[in-house]
Amino acid sequence: MKFQSIGICLKPDEPDCEEVVARLVAWAAGRSIEVVIDGETDLPVEITVLERAQLCASVDLIIAVGGDGTLLSVARSLGTRDVPILGINLGRLGFLTEVNRDEMETCLDRMLANDFPVQPRMRLDIAVYRGDQEIARYLALNDLVITRTALSRMVDLETFADGSKVTNYHADGLILSTPTGSTAYSLSAAGPILLPGLEAIVLTPICPHSLNQRPLVLPQQTEVEIRLKLVAPTESATLTVDGQEGLALTAGDRVVTRRSLNSVRIVSSPFRDRFEILHTKLHWGDR
Repeated sequence: MKFQSIGICLKPDEPDCEEVVARLVAWAAGRSIEVVIDGETDLPVEITVLERAQLCASVDLIIAVGGDGTLLSVARSLGTRDVPILGINLGRLGFLTEVNRDEMETCLDRMLANDFPVQPRMRLDIAVYRGDQEIARYLALNDLVITRTALSRMVDLETFADGSKVTNYHADGLILSTPTGSTAYSLSAAGPILLPGLEAIVLTPICPHSLNQRPLVLPQQTEVEIRLKLVAPTESATLTVDGQEGLALTAGDRVVTRRSLNSVRIVSSPFRDRFEILHTKLHWGDR
C-alpha cells in the first residue's frame, strides 16, 4: 500500500499517546511521509494539527491511538470516505484495535510492502422518524441500542423485518448490531458472536419480559423497523449509536435501519487471527 500522508487520531487525555506519536512521527520521517494529528502534543517537532473531520477528509491512512472507543469515534468522523483505519491499542488487546504499540512499526512496514490484511466491516444506516418527518440520521459500525430511561418501565418495541412483523419486544431495550458489534453490548446481553467478515444484522433483546424472546440473526439486506410504543405520556426511551451518540425518543417514533452501502476498512492484525483475539479477550479454554 502506498500512502503519502497519515493522520493520527488520539484518545483524549491519554498520557501514553505521547510516546506512540513520537515513534510514529520518527517512522514517517524516515520514509518521507507527511503526518497530521488531531490533538496538541508536547513533542519537540512541528506537526500539523487539524480538526478530526478535516484530518479524516485529507489523509491516505488513519491511525487511531487508544482503544476500540477511539476507533469507533474515528469511523464516525470518516463518514463515507474509503480510507483504511489502523487501530493501535494502548491497553489490553481490543476487538477493533488489534495491533499493540510494540508491533506498530512492523505493521506499517508490512503495509508499505502490501503484506497486510484489510477487512471491510459493514455498517448500519439509521434513520429516526417522528410522524412523517425524519428527525435524525446516523451511521453505526457497532450497534444501535434502544433502552428505557432510568425512571420508566419496560419499553414496548414493535419490530418489523422487511415489512413483516417479527414480534413485540417487552424488555429493558433492544440492540441491533453488526457482526463487528456482536462482541460489544450484544455479547453482554447473551447475543451470538459473529465473525466480522459475515454480513448480517443481530437483534438482541435486553432483559426481555418473556424468556422465549431470544436473539435473532437476519440477512444483511433486511430493513428493520422499530416502532416505539409507550403507555404513559411521561415515559421515554433513548436511542444510542455506537455508545457515543444519543437521542431521546417518544411514543410513536420509528427507527428504520438497513445495511449501509459504505463499509469501513479496518487493518487487521498480521500477527494473530480472529480466534486468537477471541481466546485472549474472552479467556476461552481457561480453567
